[in-house]
This record gives sequence, C-alpha cells and structure tokens, in this order.
Amino acid sequence: MTATAARTEHPAPQRHRHIPGEAGLWVFLLGDMIMFSVFFGFIAVLHGRHPRMFRASQQALHPDLGLLNTLLLLIASALVARGLRQLRSGRPARTLPWALLCALGFAAVKGVEYALVIHDGHTPSSNDFFMYYFVFTGIHLAHLAIGIGALAFLIVLSRRPPALSRGHLLAAEGAAAYWHMVDLLWLVLFPLFYLVA
Repeated sequence: MTATAARTEHPAPQRHRHIPGEAGLWVFLLGDMIMFSVFFGFIAVLHGRHPRMFRASQQALHPDLGLLNTLLLLIASALVARGLRQLRSGRPARTLPWALLCALGFAAVKGVEYALVIHDGHTPSSNDFFMYYFVFTGIHLAHLAIGIGALAFLIVLSRRPPALSRGHLLAAEGAAAYWHMVDLLWLVLFPLFYLVA
C-alpha cells in the first residue's frame, strides 16, 4: 500500500473551529460596529472641515481622564477574557467581579468628566464638536451600561456548579464578546476625540 493510499484511507482529523457565542449575536455586533464606523466618519469629516474649532474644543476635554478610562476598559477586558477561560475549564471565575468594578469605574470617571466639561461652559449646543462628543460618548456609555449587565450575568453564571451547560457557555461567550466590543469602540473614540490633532 502506498503512502498516498494510506492517507486516503485514514484522513487526518480536522479541528473543529468554534465561534464564541451565538451566530445571531455576531450579526448584531457587526451591525453595531458598522453604525459606529459611520459615526467615526462624521467625526473625521468634522475634523477635516473645521480643524481650528476641533483643536480648540479638544483643549476643553480631559485627556488624563480619557486615558484612565482607556486603562480601566483594557484591564476589564483582560479580566473578562481570563474569567471566560476559567468558566470554560470549570473553575470559579474570580476575575469577573474586578472587571465589573473597572466598568463601574469607567462610568464614574466619565460622569466626572461630563460634569467638568459642562462646568466649563461646554454643552452639546456649544458647537458641532461638543454635540458629537456628548452624543457619541453618551451612546458608548449606554453600550457600557448594557455591558455592565452582561458582566453581572457572567458573575451569576460563575456561581453555578462547575460544569456549565453548552447553552450557558454560549451565553457567557456572547456576554464576553459584547464586552470586548464596548472596549473596542472606546479604543477608537478615545483617540478621535482626545488625541487626533
């Protein structure tokens, strides 16, 4: 028997590729990302048409608070990824409450920044920059609120018996994927509003 015939009789086992979460969730996430891409385009056009107004308005923001929020979301995403690995292996997901704390910290810091910006006399009616800033960061904050609910759901799941059912595992993966999208959106919003000169 030739080596070719042997390979034909016993094909190598194929690895099953697993897509985390439900397929429908990915359609929703993709749609959300497309919607935000359009928003990002609006901001880029505004910057191109009114560079002086854009730069002057940027000075009223607080990049240190924006950077702090970026770090909080990156840490939360790392903790969520680790927590999901722990759930998959049947171990307690001890990192998830810390991820939730980071998410709540983001919301608190964003509230402080809104208060500072408004106290300095800048509102959505001040100019197009602030209108986009408050609308798009507000929409992101609404996504974050849903993400906080997803993290709370993950924490509840982590308290179940060690072996999660396939349905629960898919739900956990979906919640984690949603959270990572929230993080990714901020990683684009932050440089667009705070850093692009």
